[in-house]
Amino acid sequence: MGQSTIFDVISSIVIGGFLLIIITQMYANVSENTYNNTNDLIVQENLVALVRIIETDFRKIGYCADPSKIPDPSKSILSADEHSISFKTDVDNDGIVDILRYSTGLPSGLTTTPNPRDRLIYRTVNGTASYGISLGVVIFDFMYFNAIGDSLSFPITNSNEIYAMRLSVLLESPFAYDTTYTYAYWRQLRLAARNLKNR
Repeated sequence: MGQSTIFDVISSIVIGGFLLIIITQMYANVSENTYNNTNDLIVQENLVALVRIIETDFRKIGYCADPSKIPDPSKSILSADEHSISFKTDVDNDGIVDILRYSTGLPSGLTTTPNPRDRLIYRTVNGTASYGISLGVVIFDFMYFNAIGDSLSFPITNSNEIYAMRLSVLLESPFAYDTTYTYAYWRQLRLAARNLKNR
Protein backbone atom coordinates (compact mmCIF):
# COMPACT_ATOMS: atom_id res chain seq x y z
CA MET A 1 0.00 0.00 0.00
CA GLY A 2 2.82 2.41 0.86
CA GLN A 3 4.72 1.82 -2.37
CA SER A 4 1.66 2.43 -4.53
CA THR A 5 0.99 5.70 -2.66
CA ILE A 6 4.56 6.87 -3.31
CA PHE A 7 4.22 5.81 -6.97
CA ASP A 8 0.91 7.73 -7.23
CA VAL A 9 2.48 10.86 -5.71
CA ILE A 10 5.50 10.69 -8.02
CA SER A 11 3.24 10.07 -11.03
CA SER A 12 1.08 13.04 -10.03
CA ILE A 13 4.15 15.28 -9.71
CA VAL A 14 5.46 14.20 -13.14
CA ILE A 15 2.07 14.67 -14.83
CA GLY A 16 1.60 18.01 -13.05
CA GLY A 17 5.06 19.08 -14.22
CA PHE A 18 4.22 18.20 -17.81
CA LEU A 19 0.92 20.10 -17.56
CA LEU A 20 2.74 23.12 -16.09
CA ILE A 21 5.27 23.07 -18.96
CA ILE A 22 2.45 22.81 -21.53
CA ILE A 23 0.53 25.70 -19.93
CA THR A 24 3.68 27.85 -19.76
CA GLN A 25 4.45 27.14 -23.43
CA MET A 26 0.87 27.93 -24.43
CA TYR A 27 1.04 31.22 -22.50
CA ALA A 28 4.33 32.12 -24.21
CA ASN A 29 2.83 31.34 -27.64
CA VAL A 30 -0.28 33.40 -26.91
CA SER A 31 1.88 36.31 -25.70
CA GLU A 32 4.08 36.13 -28.81
CA ASN A 33 1.09 35.97 -31.16
CA THR A 34 -0.62 38.87 -29.40
CA TYR A 35 2.54 41.00 -29.53
CA ASN A 36 3.23 40.17 -33.18
CA ASN A 37 -0.39 40.75 -34.24
CA THR A 38 -0.45 44.11 -32.47
CA ASN A 39 2.85 45.14 -34.09
CA ASP A 40 1.62 43.92 -37.48
CA LEU A 41 -1.54 46.01 -37.16
CA ILE A 42 0.43 49.12 -36.18
CA VAL A 43 2.89 48.68 -39.07
CA GLN A 44 0.06 48.09 -41.57
CA GLU A 45 -1.82 51.19 -40.36
CA ASN A 46 1.35 53.31 -40.57
CA LEU A 47 2.02 52.05 -44.09
CA VAL A 48 -1.55 52.81 -45.24
CA ALA A 49 -1.35 56.33 -43.77
CA LEU A 50 2.01 57.01 -45.43
CA VAL A 51 0.94 55.60 -48.81
CA ARG A 52 -2.21 57.74 -48.86
CA ILE A 53 -0.19 60.90 -48.31
CA ILE A 54 2.42 59.89 -50.90
CA GLU A 55 -0.12 58.96 -53.57
CA THR A 56 -2.03 62.22 -53.05
CA ASP A 57 1.13 64.32 -53.27
CA PHE A 58 2.69 62.51 -56.21
CA ARG A 59 -0.52 62.55 -58.21
CA LYS A 60 -0.29 66.36 -58.05
CA ILE A 61 3.26 66.73 -59.38
CA GLY A 62 3.12 69.66 -61.80
CA TYR A 63 -0.45 70.57 -60.81
CA CYS A 64 -1.55 74.08 -59.88
CA ALA A 65 -5.08 75.44 -59.51
CA ASP A 66 -3.83 78.32 -61.68
CA PRO A 67 -2.35 76.50 -64.73
CA SER A 68 -0.50 79.60 -65.88
CA LYS A 69 1.79 79.31 -62.84
CA ILE A 70 3.24 76.02 -64.14
CA PRO A 71 3.20 76.42 -67.94
CA ASP A 72 5.24 73.25 -68.57
CA PRO A 73 4.25 70.60 -65.99
CA SER A 74 6.69 68.08 -67.46
CA LYS A 75 9.51 70.17 -65.92
CA SER A 76 8.07 70.10 -62.41
CA ILE A 77 10.60 67.75 -60.85
CA LEU A 78 13.43 69.90 -59.55
CA SER A 79 15.72 67.24 -58.10
CA ALA A 80 15.62 63.50 -57.66
CA ASP A 81 17.86 60.84 -56.22
CA GLU A 82 17.53 57.37 -54.76
CA HIS A 83 16.08 58.50 -51.41
CA SER A 84 14.56 61.92 -52.07
CA ILE A 85 12.61 63.99 -54.56
CA SER A 86 11.66 67.65 -54.86
CA PHE A 87 8.94 68.96 -57.17
CA LYS A 88 6.52 71.79 -57.95
CA THR A 89 2.90 71.36 -56.94
CA ASP A 90 -0.03 73.18 -55.38
CA VAL A 91 -0.27 71.63 -51.92
CA ASP A 92 -3.25 73.69 -50.71
CA ASN A 93 -5.04 73.96 -54.07
CA ASP A 94 -4.89 77.75 -53.70
CA GLY A 95 -3.27 78.64 -57.03
CA ILE A 96 0.15 79.23 -55.44
CA VAL A 97 3.06 77.05 -56.55
CA ASP A 98 4.71 75.17 -53.71
CA ILE A 99 7.94 73.20 -53.62
CA LEU A 100 7.39 69.83 -51.95
CA ARG A 101 10.32 67.67 -50.91
CA TYR A 102 10.37 64.11 -49.60
CA SER A 103 13.55 62.81 -47.99
CA THR A 104 14.75 60.45 -45.28
CA GLY A 105 17.16 60.73 -42.41
CA LEU A 106 20.06 58.43 -41.74
CA PRO A 107 19.46 54.90 -40.44
CA SER A 108 19.61 54.71 -36.65
CA GLY A 109 18.95 58.43 -36.57
CA LEU A 110 16.14 57.68 -34.17
CA THR A 111 17.03 57.44 -30.53
CA THR A 112 13.45 56.77 -29.41
CA THR A 113 13.25 53.24 -30.81
CA PRO A 114 15.55 50.23 -30.41
CA ASN A 115 15.26 49.32 -34.11
CA PRO A 116 18.68 50.18 -35.60
CA ARG A 117 17.34 50.37 -39.18
CA ASP A 118 14.37 52.74 -38.94
CA ARG A 119 14.74 56.34 -40.01
CA LEU A 120 12.78 59.56 -40.05
CA ILE A 121 10.89 60.58 -43.16
CA TYR A 122 10.63 64.29 -43.97
CA ARG A 123 7.91 66.05 -45.95
CA THR A 124 9.03 69.64 -46.41
CA VAL A 125 6.87 72.34 -48.03
CA ASN A 126 8.63 75.44 -49.43
CA GLY A 127 11.83 74.75 -47.52
CA THR A 128 10.30 75.43 -44.12
CA ALA A 129 11.85 73.55 -41.24
CA SER A 130 10.13 70.24 -40.87
CA TYR A 131 10.26 67.61 -38.21
CA GLY A 132 10.79 64.04 -39.22
CA ILE A 133 7.94 61.60 -38.86
CA SER A 134 8.75 58.30 -37.22
CA LEU A 135 6.63 55.59 -38.83
CA GLY A 136 9.21 52.81 -38.83
CA VAL A 137 10.47 53.53 -42.37
CA VAL A 138 13.44 51.31 -43.17
CA ILE A 139 13.49 51.55 -46.98
CA PHE A 140 12.32 54.57 -49.00
CA ASP A 141 13.87 54.06 -52.44
CA PHE A 142 13.05 55.65 -55.78
CA MET A 143 13.76 54.46 -59.30
CA TYR A 144 13.10 56.78 -62.24
CA PHE A 145 12.26 56.04 -65.87
CA ASN A 146 12.42 58.05 -69.07
CA ALA A 147 9.69 58.33 -71.75
CA ILE A 148 10.63 55.02 -73.40
CA GLY A 149 10.64 53.12 -70.10
CA ASP A 150 14.39 52.84 -69.52
CA SER A 151 15.58 53.35 -65.96
CA LEU A 152 17.70 56.42 -65.32
CA SER A 153 21.02 55.95 -63.55
CA PHE A 154 22.12 57.95 -60.53
CA PRO A 155 23.03 60.72 -60.19
CA ILE A 156 20.26 62.19 -62.29
CA THR A 157 21.65 65.34 -63.87
CA ASN A 158 18.56 66.26 -65.91
CA SER A 159 15.35 65.75 -63.94
CA ASN A 160 13.32 66.77 -67.02
CA GLU A 161 13.99 63.27 -68.40
CA ILE A 162 11.86 61.72 -65.64
CA TYR A 163 8.64 60.39 -67.09
CA ALA A 164 7.65 57.85 -64.47
CA MET A 165 8.94 56.61 -61.14
CA ARG A 166 8.82 53.62 -58.86
CA LEU A 167 8.83 53.90 -55.08
CA SER A 168 9.58 51.04 -52.69
CA VAL A 169 8.71 51.47 -49.01
CA LEU A 170 9.45 49.05 -46.18
CA LEU A 171 8.25 49.68 -42.65
CA GLU A 172 9.28 47.75 -39.57
CA SER A 173 7.95 47.77 -36.05
CA PRO A 174 10.00 49.93 -33.69
CA PHE A 175 10.21 47.11 -31.13
CA ALA A 176 11.15 43.50 -31.74
CA TYR A 177 9.87 40.31 -30.20
CA ASP A 178 12.88 38.13 -29.52
CA THR A 179 14.97 40.09 -32.09
CA THR A 180 12.27 39.71 -34.80
CA TYR A 181 10.69 42.86 -36.23
CA THR A 182 7.27 42.85 -37.86
CA TYR A 183 7.34 44.45 -41.31
CA ALA A 184 5.13 45.65 -44.17
CA TYR A 185 6.27 46.29 -47.75
CA TRP A 186 4.74 48.42 -50.49
CA ARG A 187 5.96 49.04 -54.01
CA GLN A 188 4.22 51.24 -56.54
CA LEU A 189 5.53 50.24 -59.95
CA ARG A 190 4.46 53.43 -61.70
CA LEU A 191 3.44 56.34 -59.54
CA ALA A 192 0.64 58.21 -61.26
CA ALA A 193 1.77 61.75 -62.12
CA ARG A 194 -0.23 62.59 -65.22
CA ASN A 195 1.30 66.04 -65.60
CA LEU A 196 4.73 64.55 -66.29
CA LYS A 197 3.31 63.08 -69.49
CA ASN A 198 2.40 66.48 -70.94
CA ARG A 199 5.27 66.51 -73.40
